[in-house]
Amino acid sequence: MKKIVTILLLIGVSLSVFAGPTCTSGEDKSNWIPKGQFKQNLKDQGYTVKIFEESSHGCYEIYGYDKNGQKVEIYFHPVTGEIVKQNNKN
Repeated sequence: MKKIVTILLLIGVSLSVFAGPTCTSGEDKSNWIPKGQFKQNLKDQGYTVKIFEESSHGCYEIYGYDKNGQKVEIYFHPVTGEIVKQNNKN
């Protein structure tokens, strides 16, 4: 029984590593930076955005390249625009 519990705990921890961060919990979407404006701000900062989406955790999530051409996956807070989590993919 202890082995089963340990295995289940390890699976739960492993899955949580792959989950995105939580940016908002119930923040009214009228307070979010509009998607078009947000994407334009990213382009103005030198990002090349391949995929822009709203994550299930209340974040704006992008896949693309930074100004140095480095592949990135970034989660942004949709109200403040702050980076919540970033993964560089090389």
